[in-house]
Amino acid sequence: MEAARDALVAMQHVEGYWKGELETNVTMDAEDLLLRQFLGIRTDEETRATATWIRANQRDDGTWANFYGGPPDLSTTVEAYVALRLAGDSPDAEHMARAAAFVLESGGVEATRVFTRIWLALFGLWDWDDLPVLPPELIFLPRWFPLNIYDFACWARQTVVALTVVAHHRPVRDLGVRIDELFSGRRVVLRPPLSTWAGRLSLLDRLLHLYERRPLRSLRRAALAKAERWIVEHQEDDGGWGGIQPPWVYSIMALHLAGYSLGHPVLRGALEGLDGFTITDGSGRRLEACQSPVWDTVLAMIALADAGMKPDDPVLDRAARWVVGEEITRRGDWAVRRPKLAPGGWAFEFANDWYPDIDDTAEVVLALRRTESAADPAIERGIAWVLGMQCADGGWGAFDADNTRTLCREHPFCDFGELIDPPSADVTAHVVEMLAASGRATEATGRGVRWLLANQEDDGSWFGRWGANHVYGTAAAIVALVEAGVQRDDAAIARAVDWLVEHQNDDGGWGEDLRSYEDPAWRGRGVSTASQTGWALQGLVAAGERDAAARGVRFLIDTQRDDGTWDEPWFTGTGFPGAFYINYHLYRMVFPLSALGRYLEREEGRG
Repeated sequence: MEAARDALVAMQHVEGYWKGELETNVTMDAEDLLLRQFLGIRTDEETRATATWIRANQRDDGTWANFYGGPPDLSTTVEAYVALRLAGDSPDAEHMARAAAFVLESGGVEATRVFTRIWLALFGLWDWDDLPVLPPELIFLPRWFPLNIYDFACWARQTVVALTVVAHHRPVRDLGVRIDELFSGRRVVLRPPLSTWAGRLSLLDRLLHLYERRPLRSLRRAALAKAERWIVEHQEDDGGWGGIQPPWVYSIMALHLAGYSLGHPVLRGALEGLDGFTITDGSGRRLEACQSPVWDTVLAMIALADAGMKPDDPVLDRAARWVVGEEITRRGDWAVRRPKLAPGGWAFEFANDWYPDIDDTAEVVLALRRTESAADPAIERGIAWVLGMQCADGGWGAFDADNTRTLCREHPFCDFGELIDPPSADVTAHVVEMLAASGRATEATGRGVRWLLANQEDDGSWFGRWGANHVYGTAAAIVALVEAGVQRDDAAIARAVDWLVEHQNDDGGWGEDLRSYEDPAWRGRGVSTASQTGWALQGLVAAGERDAAARGVRFLIDTQRDDGTWDEPWFTGTGFPGAFYINYHLYRMVFPLSALGRYLEREEGRG
């Protein structure tokens, strides 16, 4: 524990925060090259370095996956292939031929996701007429109307608004290469029955295609103007949108197509900010889809406090002062559904003031309570904001309240992962834990407890929306329920503990493959990792379990490196279940350290 604590302290930035790399799949890097080609700013140096990274992540079968050790993914492989063709790799090269063979066996370009085909359409490799329609007029739909932009979760909302502008212009730029070898010639047009919402929206899409041929000019001009204003208004101080790659790149293209020059302050700031998300080292050049300094910092603070660091330690003091300075005091999109709620809270990133999130805010409060900043007024504002963001059913989502209209998922355009932000067990658990630890035995806390109990899976676990997966959700729920006063011998706690014990690996650790989001057979199954073992231990220690916890601690001891850290190539974070996953490089440190600290405190009465 002391070795891990010292290693984590050494990673603190001089300003007080922590930030680990946020690693994703190579679509981020392929799309970055394609964006630069689209804008006419791609350089040979960037291309060589990015291609090096993409090649390094190709597997022996010629494919690319969405996460380390995962199954091959068709769309990811197509985008990586196109980027390498742009970089000069010949389709006759052995590594390219292997990739092309997989693509053809999987149905070719015709079977890729909509977003991949949008990128191809930008360069004339796919027909815009063969893509679903999202017209700019969407921006005018009132909040009560289905498929208005606020029905989409914040990450999808910003992406959709920008794409409506891009799709209106239907641009075609020169890529310089063709990918005819990836087309199978087999297209399957699925038309769900009109008795389903998917079928009705498919019919609506066909009607919108007709409208696109002759849109009402005045209405279209007004819609484009409003969408443009919305995009510019939502730009963050770092030049980005939402702190994440998808809305960032599509907003750049939308404004460029709307007439903004690359020298315009909005686009200049956007491109400079995007450069700040790139990492170049001996492995090549890669793009972080997001950055997580607030999240990383508060998790590090909690871990160090769990490991015995005193509230007045300078390390925690620097971190607390930085975190307090990141409080968001302006109103964001969340106010659409909560217009009377006062602002407060924290975002995940350096700059994302439009979208503070409930999960981060809960962990910020838990972290600050462990320091001498425990009485800071920002804490009270954060708690009040979180309370005001509780959903009608008693749970909490991540960014919005009652963002639960599932119709968005049925639109043929929307095949890129989760599109709404309903309450989840992990976020709700973190809020309940925070409220209980803060002495808030309120009706809101009780409703959150009841939501957790009602949403326990039949096998005793909980689904983990933002971490992989049932190990994450189950551990978080146990910690929260015990903190909120649920007895350790309660049936719900006992079933959850049994589930964790049953899914402990022979080496003493825990792991859960990301395929569990789509295949229940993978629940709780996977190679043991440091972060997932840390989660499980947090739950078992809170529940008072000893034997399995001791084996889990032994796993962490046996796998710790000499420098106090742990290796973890596996992805244990989640962006969009079933589609987009994350390796938070700091998870391998903060969660094992926290677990070891809590275990020692219980077993040895430390402190």
